[in-house]
Amino acid sequence: MNPELTRWTGPEGLPRFDLIEDADFAPGFAAALAEAEAVIEAIAANPEPASFLNTVAALETAEEGLNRVLSIFYTLASVDSTPAREALQRDFAPRLAAYHSRTSMDPRLYARVKAVAAAAGGLAPEDRRITELALRDLTRAGAGLEGAARDRMAEIRSRMAVLTTGFAQNVLADERDYVLPVPEDGLRGLPGWLVEAMRLAARERGMDGQVVTLNRSLIVPFLEHAEDRALREVAFRAWTARGSGQGAGGAATSNLPLAREILALRHERARLLGHEDFAAYRLEPEMAGSAVRVEALLGEVWQAARRRAAADEARLTAMLAEDGGNGPLEPWDWRFYAERLRRRDHDFDASDVKPYLTLDAMLGAVFDVARRLFGLEFEPVEAPLWAPDVRAWRITRKGRLMALFIGDYFARPGKRSGAWCSTLQTQHGIGAGRRPIVVNVCNFTPPAGQDGPALLSWDDARTLFHEFGHATHHILSDVHWPSISGTSVAQDFVELPSQLYEHWLEQPAVLDAHARHHATGAPLPADLRDRLLAAGRADAGFATIEYLESALVDLAFHRGAPPEDPMARQAELLAGLGAPAAIPMRHATPHFAHVFSGDGYASGYYSYMWSEVMDADAFAAFEETGDIFDAATAERLERTILSRGGAAPADRLWLDFRARMPGVEALLKGRGLT
Repeated sequence: MNPELTRWTGPEGLPRFDLIEDADFAPGFAAALAEAEAVIEAIAANPEPASFLNTVAALETAEEGLNRVLSIFYTLASVDSTPAREALQRDFAPRLAAYHSRTSMDPRLYARVKAVAAAAGGLAPEDRRITELALRDLTRAGAGLEGAARDRMAEIRSRMAVLTTGFAQNVLADERDYVLPVPEDGLRGLPGWLVEAMRLAARERGMDGQVVTLNRSLIVPFLEHAEDRALREVAFRAWTARGSGQGAGGAATSNLPLAREILALRHERARLLGHEDFAAYRLEPEMAGSAVRVEALLGEVWQAARRRAAADEARLTAMLAEDGGNGPLEPWDWRFYAERLRRRDHDFDASDVKPYLTLDAMLGAVFDVARRLFGLEFEPVEAPLWAPDVRAWRITRKGRLMALFIGDYFARPGKRSGAWCSTLQTQHGIGAGRRPIVVNVCNFTPPAGQDGPALLSWDDARTLFHEFGHATHHILSDVHWPSISGTSVAQDFVELPSQLYEHWLEQPAVLDAHARHHATGAPLPADLRDRLLAAGRADAGFATIEYLESALVDLAFHRGAPPEDPMARQAELLAGLGAPAAIPMRHATPHFAHVFSGDGYASGYYSYMWSEVMDADAFAAFEETGDIFDAATAERLERTILSRGGAAPADRLWLDFRARMPGVEALLKGRGLT
């Protein structure tokens, strides 16, 4: 094994990515997997009676070497996918699934953890918590199954690993391989910064002129500004065709048969474990607890959003008719006319704000909010990372190391779309303890020139704040055991810190201090700032509907028997909801990676809105003090939620912070739906 895979020797203990090659991963993975299996076998076969220390605590560090190898590999596979790395993923996935099946369904481990749990009353609170969670996870993995049921569960898990890996790779292939050349006469209406970004995208691919790719930071503004309706349609259809068999990869990258089989296997797995369906299984450990409670929340918001969207659709359709457009408002029309309506109603053009939202300025805002709320300080670190434009910082508080933070912000060919937060290393207090290494990944448009600024859209800036909100959950984590560290919480609680952090972006005090024109240094004019904030929720009906469609379809897919034809079922569900034809799902089934590239958000995409109910109420706690940086409220937020990870159930953590459960009113007000 290349020792750099597990014993990181870079600055501040970072991995030396310049010393790691793709050829290192297969032997490194094999060695780390064998080591983890040996450690877990020793725990399971221990002749001594089961105790907390020799069983549950021992399991906490059993996979440390394997986790370090995989954290490096999957980071690289996500930010810079290559055929070699994709082949390694396809090789590793079933082997990991088989390993997890063996360990999580080992009857010896199950018996030992059950014995510890039966006597857990005298344990310290965190020790008791990880014991309860270990038993719950083993039970939910199928450790209590026997005979044919046990064998079938192992088969399902192995097959699911292959299917979900294939799903993600098909979406990535369609995104990576599609380009739409745009002729000069197709540039009408496009702001200069977007044209320059399209030319940069063409140069990156060895092409002349300008192109649209399926990078969200390119295609969304293209759909908002391009006056050529036919080109908007072509671009939109390509964007929504990812994974459908009609994308750049054709039938070879169709995810429809994979989605159908994934849904069927999830249902079978849930039934083997005694649940009515996968939604019942999936929601059992979440704050929501049941699909009925989720549907009640989403239904209440749907009605308000549907009324708002219907009113907006009438106005946009009238604008289309004014332009001589024939027929109804189409999905490739909505963003274009919504942007025009925003300019008309609020005298606001998003392009006017972009020069003030440089990446460096918005990073300064992100870090300043963290300093004012939590006392965090940021110092750049020079380190060999996976690309020249990836950056790192050392984060301290009163001289104490809190975390290392890595930011990978620009789109590149082979990089997975979207934005996410992950870790190379999680916080824990075992032995000398370990501080986290946190990674934020985005897909912003790179700067046009080598020395030019990277200009963000308002949506980009919000994404930057969102992902750093996740990062605070890791940075401020202060627990003993790694399994409950950072974001290891209920799925419908995990978005609370990220969505809460977004609120500070909208505060005049933050914008006035950090939004500066990249050329002149002038602050964002107050009237432009106010128009920006007023226009921010101008299209709230559209944004809410496209999200709710995806959340409701996800939930319905996992309730009852799985659909034979997911696309037909999707169409049936949207028709039953009365969904506007001009507002398609934010994530349609063939490219719904949240749900089909793993189980993380399966039957759980609703969690963004469940958390939004809390984040609106949590920010209100600051507003009620009259100071959005109130030190006592920030300290309480850190002490009760951000530092505690999964050390207690999510509802208890929330009540420790707010002392009452929130209602939906603050969410509706925040989205502009009241």
